[in-house]
Amino acid sequence: MAETDHVELEEKMLDILEEVCGDDEVRARRDEDLFALGLLDSMGAIELLVDIEDVFGVCIAPTEVERDEMNTVNLIIHQVEIRL
Repeated sequence: MAETDHVELEEKMLDILEEVCGDDEVRARRDEDLFALGLLDSMGAIELLVDIEDVFGVCIAPTEVERDEMNTVNLIIHQVEIRL
């Protein structure tokens, strides 16, 4: 993936996460557990997966990844990247 593509993906994911979590704190706390911070819950996680599929065309089933593989901003970006 080219650097500009990666930067664009990051920006889109940050926008999605900010919308789903309802807090711009996700931009600053990219390596912290969003569930532990109270920024993401199970319903938000499903909304996030739907948004990822809508925006990127990447389907990630809730049973496909463990929560600890997708609980931080950077891990979520990584999961999308490896599926593109």
